[in-house]
Amino acid sequence: MFHQLLTPVDHSLTLSVLVAALPVLVVIVMLGALRLAAWKASLAGLVVGFFIAVGPWRMPAGLAAQSILNGATFALWPVMWLVLNGLLLYNLAVRSGRFEAFRAWLINNLPDDRRVVLVVVGFCFGALLEGITGFGCPVAITSSLLILVGFEPVQALVFVLIFNTAPVAFGALGTPVTVLAAVTGLPATALAAMIGRQLPVIALILPAYVIALYGGWRSVRRLWPVLLVAGGSFAAVQLFAANFGVYTLVDVLSSLVSLLFTLTFLRFWRLAAEPEFALRLSRSDHPAIPAWQGWLPWVVAVLVVVPWTWLNLAAIGQRSIPWPHLHNAIAITLYHGRPYAAVWSFQPLAAGTAMLVASVITALLLRMSPRQLCAGLALTIRQLWLAVVTVMLIIALAYLMNYSGLAYTLGLGAASTGALFVLFSPFLGWVAVALSGSDTSGNALFGNLQAVAAQQLHLSPVLFAATNSSGGVMGKMVSPQNIATGASVTGLQGQEGGIFARTFIHSLALTLILAALVAVQQFLLPAVIPPAGP
Repeated sequence: MFHQLLTPVDHSLTLSVLVAALPVLVVIVMLGALRLAAWKASLAGLVVGFFIAVGPWRMPAGLAAQSILNGATFALWPVMWLVLNGLLLYNLAVRSGRFEAFRAWLINNLPDDRRVVLVVVGFCFGALLEGITGFGCPVAITSSLLILVGFEPVQALVFVLIFNTAPVAFGALGTPVTVLAAVTGLPATALAAMIGRQLPVIALILPAYVIALYGGWRSVRRLWPVLLVAGGSFAAVQLFAANFGVYTLVDVLSSLVSLLFTLTFLRFWRLAAEPEFALRLSRSDHPAIPAWQGWLPWVVAVLVVVPWTWLNLAAIGQRSIPWPHLHNAIAITLYHGRPYAAVWSFQPLAAGTAMLVASVITALLLRMSPRQLCAGLALTIRQLWLAVVTVMLIIALAYLMNYSGLAYTLGLGAASTGALFVLFSPFLGWVAVALSGSDTSGNALFGNLQAVAAQQLHLSPVLFAATNSSGGVMGKMVSPQNIATGASVTGLQGQEGGIFARTFIHSLALTLILAALVAVQQFLLPAVIPPAGP
């Protein structure tokens, strides 16, 4: 077995951490500073990671290659399989005229103000899509809708990337929490409750935060009632459902209530007209397609995906395939030599298949021909192929860092900082999700490490395992996977670097806010931390 090295650079933890961080830094610099395309930055980071893994970390080249292939395969199935079919549903909505009908519904039923539309679409509707799909689909769909109502493409994508943080930890019906409980051995209910006592704070301020970016603090003062309704209703239901309900339904319930409350509130609340934020689009009293039908594809998606996941249909026909020459071939030194499993779970009825079923049902309801369905699929593949390459490269890097031990060196470095671990803990989750694009993968990578480090430092393992997930959602907005998926649909391919640069500072700012909240919860309000149980 290959035993991972933790301090291979001159037996120094500090130097080893600096070298282990180089692949991540390469991706960040090439995206943020040089503003290169996401696939180029991801490829460069992977090449640097490979040479560091087989060099100072002495990982056999064969194992390094297998870990890269394992990550790339996971990127294809289930990650991009879900994205492909989620965007297929979007393209069917566009080709059938239902996306235009959805735009007409928004124009005819919302105030003539882009700021209000931004909150309803980017925050409320985007959270609903995150709850049932995730993996970049909400970003692509909501940014496209915002462009149709008058937003600049880059502007729309940046704002929905920031909004996409609030629901991620409970996305795909609570899958990140389920995985976090599995890798840490901590009760899922306690972890969900703790996350539910952190992220509602972010959800409450997020609408005001984005509106301040878009329209300044004057806009926040003008729109504070609707911002409070949207963020407050989402946060309240998220807090309640995570602590007293079923954590698998947190996102669906929170987003539906937020959407319903916000739309109802806008029926009675009157906003003074401000021409600079007007939609500049004419209202249509007699659209070619009834505007209510714009909701049809998304209602179908909810009605298919929620019971599909709730009934665990994905487990039917599932095959767990040990990855050749990699499964249990590596010992995790930080976990006392525990063999590192490498098992690819192939689920023919994965969430992506559920979205495919939703797309087919939508096509049937809209009386689209098989030829139109195939044309929509061909368009989706043309849009996504470069994003698929990017996601394969970035998740391959995440797997390489994991299996080689680079990720565990970074984790050990964070845990060795003593009291400063409270500050670094959210950033561990941030790094994991920024690389993998998935809070689920981030929890699998660093969740147990956070719990073990917290125990060694006499801190709460529940709090810091949950913080890994909460911190990870802040990294979602700078994930090359998320950015590439959004750019592929909005015509911004090749501009991922500029988008990354615009979201990076906000990602750091929100993570620092979370770090401050974690410090308060650990040292000033420990009573808010749920017990870990026996």
